[in-house]
Amino acid sequence: MLVYSTADSSAYRLSLTDTVEFKEMGQPLETQICVFVDPGKTFQTYFGMGAAMTDASAETFYKLPKEKQQELLKAYFDKTNGIGYTVARTNINSCDFSSDMYTYVKDGDTSLQSFNIEHDKKYKLPFIKEAMQAAGGQLNLFASPWSPPAWMKDNNDMLQGGKLKTDFYNSWALYYTKFIKAYEKEGVPVWGISVQNEPMAKQRWESCSYTAEEERDF
Repeated sequence: MLVYSTADSSAYRLSLTDTVEFKEMGQPLETQICVFVDPGKTFQTYFGMGAAMTDASAETFYKLPKEKQQELLKAYFDKTNGIGYTVARTNINSCDFSSDMYTYVKDGDTSLQSFNIEHDKKYKLPFIKEAMQAAGGQLNLFASPWSPPAWMKDNNDMLQGGKLKTDFYNSWALYYTKFIKAYEKEGVPVWGISVQNEPMAKQRWESCSYTAEEERDF
């Protein structure tokens, strides 16, 4: 494969700089630079672009004056007078863009009887609803967890990576379902989910590690 490079403050302008060969390899680390190529998929359609609608962005939004809130919504989500974002992602449980650490269940509740999303009703859900309205009612929202509850993990901590215990596969899968249904009940349909945010990264904030095979098995 031929490698062409373009770089600011250099002589590279679509310049041939290297030749490489693809090779099979196992699960990479977050720190390894890799390019994944699936030759079975060509000429893929462009789905859209959008925003990360986290606790931090929602809380910051509601600190703005009303006129600035409307200016922001119009600039990002209005299809005629703005960028026209059509996709958004939000977090399941807290993440590194949250002002507090939280989950939606009490510790040890494997049947998830205590599940509720009251936390999200203060800032995040109202923000998403306003964005949906500004986007003309249509916004493809997907959600990702940064970490399961600490008691579901082998390190008993939402931070510093760790892994989901296999004993809690069913509870954690049900968690996604309850999240989707709870959001739908609030008038916010969830277009899709991913199993995990940054599954190869051990972070000092909320994180959980998976290999590709572990994600598949879960």
